[in-house]
Amino acid sequence: MWLRTIVCALILSLTLPAEGGQLSLSDTVNIPNTSDYVLIKPSKSGDKQHQKVNSRLDDPVRVKLIDVDLNPVGGYTVQFQVITEPKKSEGFTILTENILTDTNGIALSAILLGSEHGEYQIVARIKGSIDHDFQVYTFHARKSNWLFMLIIGLLGGLGLFLLGMDMMSEGMKKSAGDKMRTILGNLTSNRILALGLGTFVTMIIQSSSATSVMLVGFVNSKLMRFKRTIGIILGANIGTTITAQLIAFKLTDYSLLLIAIGFAMLYFAKKQGYKYLGQSILGFGILFFGMYIMSEAMYPMRSFTPFIELLQVLENPLLGIFIGMIFTALLQSSSAFIGITIVLATQGLITLEAAIPLLLGSNIGTAITAFLASIKASKEAKKVALANAFINVFGMLLLVMWIPAFADIIANISPKSTLPASDPQAMAETIPRQIANAHTVFNVMIAVIILPFTNLVARIIDRILPETELAEEVTMKTLYLDENLISTPALGLNLAKQEALRIGVITQDMLSDSMLPFLTKQAHVLKDLEQRRKQVDKLTEEVNSYLMKISRQGVASKRTDEAFQIMYTVKELEEIADVIGNLMVSRAEIWISGDIEFSRQGKKELLEYHTKTQKQLARAMEVFKDVNLEKAKRMKAKNKKYRSIASELEKHHYERMRDEEFRLESSGDSHMELMTRLRTITHHATNIARILLDWKIGKKES
Repeated sequence: MWLRTIVCALILSLTLPAEGGQLSLSDTVNIPNTSDYVLIKPSKSGDKQHQKVNSRLDDPVRVKLIDVDLNPVGGYTVQFQVITEPKKSEGFTILTENILTDTNGIALSAILLGSEHGEYQIVARIKGSIDHDFQVYTFHARKSNWLFMLIIGLLGGLGLFLLGMDMMSEGMKKSAGDKMRTILGNLTSNRILALGLGTFVTMIIQSSSATSVMLVGFVNSKLMRFKRTIGIILGANIGTTITAQLIAFKLTDYSLLLIAIGFAMLYFAKKQGYKYLGQSILGFGILFFGMYIMSEAMYPMRSFTPFIELLQVLENPLLGIFIGMIFTALLQSSSAFIGITIVLATQGLITLEAAIPLLLGSNIGTAITAFLASIKASKEAKKVALANAFINVFGMLLLVMWIPAFADIIANISPKSTLPASDPQAMAETIPRQIANAHTVFNVMIAVIILPFTNLVARIIDRILPETELAEEVTMKTLYLDENLISTPALGLNLAKQEALRIGVITQDMLSDSMLPFLTKQAHVLKDLEQRRKQVDKLTEEVNSYLMKISRQGVASKRTDEAFQIMYTVKELEEIADVIGNLMVSRAEIWISGDIEFSRQGKKELLEYHTKTQKQLARAMEVFKDVNLEKAKRMKAKNKKYRSIASELEKHHYERMRDEEFRLESSGDSHMELMTRLRTITHHATNIARILLDWKIGKKES
């Protein structure tokens, strides 16, 4: 561009007419020796202005004439003339083309832009000089509705950016869901492993905010202890910097290619794994295309003075931190906010020193999202959000006092531009990478500092939020289900299974206590059994609703089968709870109100079969938990044996009833009903194993 401009200006300098035509000898007799003078642009030259079409530029164009001693030269004519303008443009006018320099050597003229948007250029040179100095000025005309187009460009580009990030995240979560589930299931207390896990998970879901929310859910669901989450939080902050590094690579030129490849894989691939990969690539392409649209929309802001002044204010660290914190909390993704910051940098609109406070605020903003997620969670889960905030605020306080020095370090380790540092184009080339590097270096530095002291951080948080006993009514609520993980079916199913296992524990406790009213005639046990039956009913309803939401996510058939197995299991557990909480409790009320007792042998037989029923239910929960087919087969064999034992015990009871001693015994109805209820419970427990066998065998045959 600059070479073309110079060539055009040189041609004009050789062909520029005098007042009425070509230069003649008489025209040049009184021309000074211009080789002794130089035209320069003063600090406010009026160059590179932006304005709406058919509008006058805000500042006049200025040029300064100086001599070899750098002194201003007044009284000489400077001529301004048009070089280029957009095609079909009308009305591009230099209001005064020939201007005498004043005592400061300044000549100036107002400019009226033409009717078409685009680039306009003029040249300034000493009047009559045909072989010496000149200056070229470039202006940009915006469309009359440029502000409206900028707003819709920003909003549309941001929409595509966030949509792309969401699609990429969904595809990666679906393809890596099982891996995440396995890793979380085998998580150890090793700090380095926890750090790596946090980095890996955040790379997949593209947001440290989402990782923090996930951790709140895991701790609230008792899948993870609070102390283990600190290393993961540190890793999450590193993981989100990898997204920023990818964004800083400026792959916008290839965004449409990525969209084409991703679309083809998503809609034409037959294997589910390739479809998920295609979804990720498609999202990646849409993300960069959204960045391109935002970047193009922001171009006019490079010369919009109020906006530039606003961005300069961001170099105030406190204001920058506040803005970064608020916008990240609104977007609920630090990666998205940092992506927008990099878009500003690609237009040379923001310096590294202004971007660093935004990064610090963005880290704190992720903690706000986690706090919102923990509002209704347990005290232990709230500690995760508090630890996240503690770490990020500590990092901010550590860096905020030496931001300029940190910016210098990042600038020195980042690629340099061949253009002058103050040139907007140089900033556009270097600042995006510097922002990404600053984000990475800062979070790695904080992780290195805090990782050896995770136990200390945990103790501090424990002191701030000491654990208290849960209120009685809390037991009616689910402990493991987390709505935020419905979009990640592998993890959501894991939580649903944990809740089903909890229902199993409650049901086992009910079965264990079910014989107490018949042995001790204590009425208070009945109220407790009824309360726990209601609890099982409520939890079963919540689990089924949660599983239905997961199934609507378009999950693979394998996940649908697993959801069905969990639903079937909780249904059988609910049936057992109803047998105990309704039928056995009703019989117990009659038993307690009477004055009869079981015979010594009858009581022994009931307790014997009750123990076998407890064992069968315990086996059922082990089969469900471990998906153990061998145990399931043994359970079916045990059930046949138990049916035979029950028949034998019933036979013994009838034989006792024939004896004269027990002929008038009125406990017979209660004895037989209890045996029937225990046989029913054993049957429901065995069904849990039976459905697993039917499901697995059916899969193999198909």
